[in-house]
Amino acid sequence: MFDAIDFFTDESLIEDPFPYFDHLRAQCPVKALPHHGVVAITGYDEAAELWRDHGTYSACNAVTGPFPGLPPAPEGVDMAEHIEQNRAALPLGEYLATQDPPTHTALRGLLMRLLTPRRLKENEAYMRRLVDRQLDGVIPAGRFEVFRDFAKPYALLVIADLLGVPEEDHQEFKKQLGVERPDPGVGSDGQHPQSLDPLAFLFETFSAYVEDRRREPRPDVLSHLATATYPDGSIPEVADVVRTATFLFAAGQDTTARLVTAGVQVIGEDPSLQATLRAERDRIPDFLEEVLRLEGPVKTVSRLTRADTTLGGVPIPAGTTVSVFPHAANRDPRHFAEPNELRLDRPNSREHLAFGRGIHACPGGPLARVEARIAIERILDRTRDVRISEEAHGPADDRRYSYEPTYVLRGVRELHIEFTPVAGGDGR
Repeated sequence: MFDAIDFFTDESLIEDPFPYFDHLRAQCPVKALPHHGVVAITGYDEAAELWRDHGTYSACNAVTGPFPGLPPAPEGVDMAEHIEQNRAALPLGEYLATQDPPTHTALRGLLMRLLTPRRLKENEAYMRRLVDRQLDGVIPAGRFEVFRDFAKPYALLVIADLLGVPEEDHQEFKKQLGVERPDPGVGSDGQHPQSLDPLAFLFETFSAYVEDRRREPRPDVLSHLATATYPDGSIPEVADVVRTATFLFAAGQDTTARLVTAGVQVIGEDPSLQATLRAERDRIPDFLEEVLRLEGPVKTVSRLTRADTTLGGVPIPAGTTVSVFPHAANRDPRHFAEPNELRLDRPNSREHLAFGRGIHACPGGPLARVEARIAIERILDRTRDVRISEEAHGPADDRRYSYEPTYVLRGVRELHIEFTPVAGGDGR
């Protein structure tokens, strides 16, 4: 039944796409799909090879895959040239994730000057304070919804602190980015007047920050952001700095929130595993690597071939959308023994592709790992027997989860848990 299905539009694959991925891989790890002219990559080695070969595979369609696609190339036109001529018309075409060298090299160099080990270490201290502040508001009730009420505001404020967003602006960020629960009676439909385009809000806000700090530098992180230079010492345009900050903010907070939520979901579903993690906290990093491998937040990453090529022995014409399915590659039995099992002792668990490979490997990976570890540690510290709410999700043998209806991301839309708070309320 999978042969004719459209992965990009068929909602029957939203909840459980893994049998579909296994079906594709069993036929061929590099397989042309019957829809949208896409070639699907479900094998680990093939995905890793593709991501390393940024000369052949352009990232111009990394986020949106086959939609909307480039206009047809005139006969005889070089595809690499055609991509550059039309790049600006593609969604998010000016952001880091969709750029190719040399522009990508310069922008990533700028970003890595912001994600320094010192800044990440300073940010970690804030994470510990923030996670407890977020938990203070939900722990006493003995239940809460993880994704919206805890993980999203936590991840958003971590990124806000990393980039130096003034604390007096945090509430506006939460409102505009849809993190804050709507208050009844606000607006005609009871909703906050949330920005129609979160990226537009971020771009406008960070533009004002950067321009202000370039005029009047201060001893703060925003001034460091505003005055950061490219690796060659040249000063970037304001727009380049702002797009870099916006990319980190938008990409980092949502995916990390989904990682934290997935981790809590796995713990709630497996009491034995939960007991192990409570007794052996040093195994939480290994646990999170397996969560990333099995339930990482990114479902599809695409590329567009600049020239005729061959991958895994399969010819792929120039101008083809090639989509990597990270969950499929991360469950490839050729690379991971018993790939559908979560194993804390898996020797190669950190070889997963949840953060990609090559020049586009997620620059926020180290930050996401620390964020998720601290969140899981403190949830375990401050609760006992975390359980999935049967009222919200049904009994253990008949769970009901609603997953995001998109081919881009993987994650539940809500996760309700129940627990006994630790005596004293704060676990500290």
